[in-house]
Amino acid sequence: MRVETTPDRPHGSAGMRVLDLSRLLPGGFATVLLADLGADVIKVESPDGGDYGRLVDPATFAALNRNKRSVVLDLRDPAGRETLLRLVERSDVVVESYRPGVLSGMGLGWERLREVNPCVVLCSITGFGQTGPYAARPGHDLNFLALSGFFAVPHRPGESVDRVGVRVADLAGAMYAALSVTAAVAAARESGEGQHLDVSLHEAAAGWAGPLALPLLGLADPADSPLVTGDNDVFTVADGRRIAFASFEDKFWLVFRTAFAVEFPELDDDRYDRRADRTRARKEVRELLREVFARRDLAWWSAELSRLDLPWAPVYETPSEFLADEHVAARDLVGVLPGSATADPCRQVRFPVRFGTGLDSLRCAAPAHGEHTAEILAELAR
Repeated sequence: MRVETTPDRPHGSAGMRVLDLSRLLPGGFATVLLADLGADVIKVESPDGGDYGRLVDPATFAALNRNKRSVVLDLRDPAGRETLLRLVERSDVVVESYRPGVLSGMGLGWERLREVNPCVVLCSITGFGQTGPYAARPGHDLNFLALSGFFAVPHRPGESVDRVGVRVADLAGAMYAALSVTAAVAAARESGEGQHLDVSLHEAAAGWAGPLALPLLGLADPADSPLVTGDNDVFTVADGRRIAFASFEDKFWLVFRTAFAVEFPELDDDRYDRRADRTRARKEVRELLREVFARRDLAWWSAELSRLDLPWAPVYETPSEFLADEHVAARDLVGVLPGSATADPCRQVRFPVRFGTGLDSLRCAAPAHGEHTAEILAELAR
């Protein structure tokens, strides 16, 4: 049985039903992408409070679980497992994030799921995949990044790579999961046969880092990469604020240095006018720009740089700065999600692709724990 397309499930995932057994960030982000695009995502939660994210970070939980329904099932109980299997019969996808073997240990592994629905797609999201020497290891985003090659990609000569606040491995894995699910469901509808997707967060991070990390093999100093330059960096200005400047192409460098050569005479120098020369002298170029930018405050640089066709931007270091940006407002990038039984209305970033035929991705707030249990069980009785 397929869920029929309705006006509030408007796009490519419409008609797809997803059972989300996952917890926290990776599975939640994968399934919210599908929910935004119209899938009927049913969040299957345990009776003891459900997804741990509800308690740890309610605001992030709200962003990861909008447009979903919540049903409470005790998968430790035979009746709960039987109800889940009845839902599997009517679903296209099961997404889970248990450690390898846990779902099978409950009698809900791939072989059992395909018995009740040969077309079902099981998407397992784990740190290191279903096989291999690390498969049983616990881990979080930082661990996966550490082993992925992420820290092998330098950004400045002479400096080690540090972590970023965004959970890169978790989000990369979630995006690969959502993409793979859509492909696998399309294939299942064509062939009548589902499949098991083995999504590794470690491998997803490696997939992002690999195109930049592997070309560094054989370099005595990874900072000798042609992508490590002195004129593509973040610089601190006189009032302590920061700007991002990226004059990678020669034309931008020439515009910058000639426009400011009178104000800063040290820029009246043609030695770095070609990309290869600026790359070889990356340390000198970075120091030159560091000294130049430090002499004026952000207001001065904003006024002067804004009149030039240059790739630069102020660095936003608070959410309020991001929200106040005129481009964010003009693109309606942030909207207000309706309130729910457990939360007030909150601002969230919409699905970050604009569809020509329209897409309202901020339709429904994250569900309360078990909010749709009676509704979903009633559907099974029909």
